[in-house]
Amino acid sequence: MGTDDKIDAKADELKGKAKETVGRATDDQELEAEGHGDQAKGNLKQAAEKVKDVFKS
Repeated sequence: MGTDDKIDAKADELKGKAKETVGRATDDQELEAEGHGDQAKGNLKQAAEKVKDVFKS
């Protein structure tokens, strides 16, 4: 379960970066903001996984 969750979190972060980049390049502020949101979601998931790892140790 942990590895899949980590991959999912990283995928959200990368998807967000791509959306942000495309939004910035096309001057689409909504897409850029959506990218920021996806990155935040991915970062939050990664933080949760790190907390889980600490408690597993």
